[in-house]
Amino acid sequence: MPYLAKILLYPIKSLDGVEVSQTQILPSGALKCDRKFAIFDPQNKFVNGKRNPKIHLLRSHFNLDKQTVSLQIPHIGTKDFHLDLDRESLTKAFSDFFGMTVRIKDNPVMGFPDDTKSPGPTIISTATLTEVASWFPGMSVEQLRRRIRANLEIDDVPAFWEDRLFTDTGNTISLRIGDTLFLGVNPCQRCIVPVRNPETGQAYEHFQKIFVSQRQKTLPPWVNKSRFNHFYKLSVNTRISPLTPSHVLSVGDRIEIISSAKTDYL
Repeated sequence: MPYLAKILLYPIKSLDGVEVSQTQILPSGALKCDRKFAIFDPQNKFVNGKRNPKIHLLRSHFNLDKQTVSLQIPHIGTKDFHLDLDRESLTKAFSDFFGMTVRIKDNPVMGFPDDTKSPGPTIISTATLTEVASWFPGMSVEQLRRRIRANLEIDDVPAFWEDRLFTDTGNTISLRIGDTLFLGVNPCQRCIVPVRNPETGQAYEHFQKIFVSQRQKTLPPWVNKSRFNHFYKLSVNTRISPLTPSHVLSVGDRIEIISSAKTDYL
């Protein structure tokens, strides 16, 4: 039976993730602490992997209980910051590193997801990560995991199992994880981030071309192909169901696909 194998949170958008055994789901559907903080440039745009590959050179280790981050900065070393109490010094460290004045904002209600209409956790299976990693010689499953940056990883299922979690545009798939109900919405469109090595920022040659070709070849026959105007898509975006009876997820939770339904949310 499918079960929740990993929970990954990314407290500061575009920085390293942290694996947890349990997490709270906010009323918005987002996971608590996931993308809660984001870095903004002087034009009030995200400083992220899409716009600034230099961000891949930063290493971050979070202690969510203490609300701290240990930041390893090239040519400077490691510094520890409290995410709230040391906001000014953390901002200065980022500004010095990026060579421009940045700001750190926080959104405890929904965080800063890429898809604000579906701010729930992104879902992928371990088997999918294993399969896709095999398309790229020299790439480990862990490195691909860091490139894709999904929140919830499902095990005891075949590759591309998560493609069952979306259907026609205007419909959603109801999914129970433990006691929590989610709505699977659509396959996640990937950006330039998976192309780059998560530690160096260096691009993997022909990554997107290889990915698109292999994704098309391995697309399960039962997948709703109408959701693939292109094949550079992987993992599934979700939102919380208004009928959900619980707000906690734990590693080991069993998973059940319930039904598809029309929705007024799309």
